[in-house]
Amino acid sequence: MTVPRHLSSFGAEGFGAGRFPPELPARAGIGFKPQHFDELIAQAHRIGFIEVHAENYMGDGGLPLARLSALRERFPLSLHGVGLSIGGEAPLNEEHLARLARLVERFAPQSFSEHLAWSTHDDAYLNDLLPVAYDAPTLARVVEHVDRVQSRLKRQMLLENPSTYVAFRQSSYDEIDFIREVARRSGCGLLLDVNNVMVSATNHGRNPFQYIKDFPVELVKEIHLGGYAEAQDSLGARLLIDAHDSAVAEDVWPLYRATLARTGPVATLIEWDNDVPDFAVLATEAARAEAEMRAIASGAAA
Repeated sequence: MTVPRHLSSFGAEGFGAGRFPPELPARAGIGFKPQHFDELIAQAHRIGFIEVHAENYMGDGGLPLARLSALRERFPLSLHGVGLSIGGEAPLNEEHLARLARLVERFAPQSFSEHLAWSTHDDAYLNDLLPVAYDAPTLARVVEHVDRVQSRLKRQMLLENPSTYVAFRQSSYDEIDFIREVARRSGCGLLLDVNNVMVSATNHGRNPFQYIKDFPVELVKEIHLGGYAEAQDSLGARLLIDAHDSAVAEDVWPLYRATLARTGPVATLIEWDNDVPDFAVLATEAARAEAEMRAIASGAAA
């Protein structure tokens, strides 16, 4: 049975329903890469939406913004942040947040999302998304940071579940309860990265299907799919790395189907950021995700 998707408390009570563009369509999208610009323009019907990393478009002009403007006329847009350091101990960087607010104002994306992670220390920006402890002080800090982002952008943001390789002894919440409580207190929505579920569950010896069963899917407004790399840890156990450098792994597709069985069709991004293939390869991956959505929709209708 499909779970109905509701407006978040933030959208309904915080800044008012209908003030911003509608949500992303329940189709498959791809991350925009400059080498695909011409094909995207020519074959727009093949792609449901595009997503870009916000930090790549924070300049005042130039070819990147010109291209994004042209694409925005043809596609719904998702902005995905990688630099706010939502889980960091320091206050959010207000200059960074101001640049983000200008970008949101200019392009009016259907979605803005960020990671449950930290990536800054003092004045240093780290080229990684690092895990947080799931305890009360971290919860209060993350909620405060999410509140600040939503207040500054005047819109709901989506928080993405992480891919993790270590766990903290001081954690007093499990990951799902922590994410649920952040959403309850802040009114944020959620971005469910199904590949991250597979990566983290495998690395920690957990059941990824149970994770999907327990996740608060009524808050999910976007899904990510991507490829992982595989290695072994020091004990010879299977270790998955969230690499974004290959096609969606075959064992992730059944997990995606289990997710759709709970959510119904939801905007789904094919995330491929490294060793980027030809546009046709991405379009084929997107078509496969859309076929899964159609199958779920047909089953629900029947």
